[in-house]
Amino acid sequence: MIYLVTGGSGSGKSEYAENLVMASGCPVRYYVATMTVYGEEGKAKVLRHQELRRGKGFITVECQADVGTALRGIRNSNQEAILLLECVSNLAANEMFADGGEGQGNVSIDKLADKLVKDILCLASQVKDMVIVTNEVASDGIIYDSGTAGYIRLMGLVNSRLGACSHRVVEVVYGIPVVWKG
Repeated sequence: MIYLVTGGSGSGKSEYAENLVMASGCPVRYYVATMTVYGEEGKAKVLRHQELRRGKGFITVECQADVGTALRGIRNSNQEAILLLECVSNLAANEMFADGGEGQGNVSIDKLADKLVKDILCLASQVKDMVIVTNEVASDGIIYDSGTAGYIRLMGLVNSRLGACSHRVVEVVYGIPVVWKG
């Protein structure tokens, strides 16, 4: 089963997603962390998320790109494992702006969206259940430069494609889960 959990920054989506994992009954819990840490704010965010996971039995795997390969070399029956992917917005930024670039280079936004979704679904096929955390990034109504506008378009494509593939889609708004699908 695939769960997609979305919401704005600080909405409580990560805590909600972790609670889904804990309630799953799966004894093996993977946490695939996609954030590339920059600066003190990034370090503080990682520490906060690590504290939330403490004592919950997660096996943390750092993977900032090509997440379909995150579990390579780890043997486990998909019938006993659940995976929490945190988070698609970091993953998309990592892949789109790799090497400090101003965008996706010669790869179109559509092709990059296809790659990201393919990688995420490949990861989902390796476990019994998967909880995917993503961000709502397009609702502020601000007009951005072309690089940021491309990223927002990429996130819209990826999130809508993941929503279509997911069994359950939940938006966390001010700590309140709103079920949109499933």
